[in-house]
Amino acid sequence: MRGLEARAPTDSRHDPAMSGREILIETARLGDVMKVSALDPETGLEACAIGPPHARADLETLALGKLKRLLGAQQGRAGPPPRPGKVV
Repeated sequence: MRGLEARAPTDSRHDPAMSGREILIETARLGDVMKVSALDPETGLEACAIGPPHARADLETLALGKLKRLLGAQQGRAGPPPRPGKVV
């Protein structure tokens, strides 16, 4: 099952990186998993999330969050500050 829809993100009014943008959401069910992709047609950036089909709304939220972070990085804003501690 595949689906493609275009819509503005629901939280766009709170984030300048997403305001006024049209975001394409693509869903594809592959056996017992679902892949949800969020695409920005202006920049060509894509972010996706894969998980169980019953968690479609959560996968959409995750894919939109990943895309928001990519767009922020592209506009020169860094992501969240690094976590304290050592990387092992």
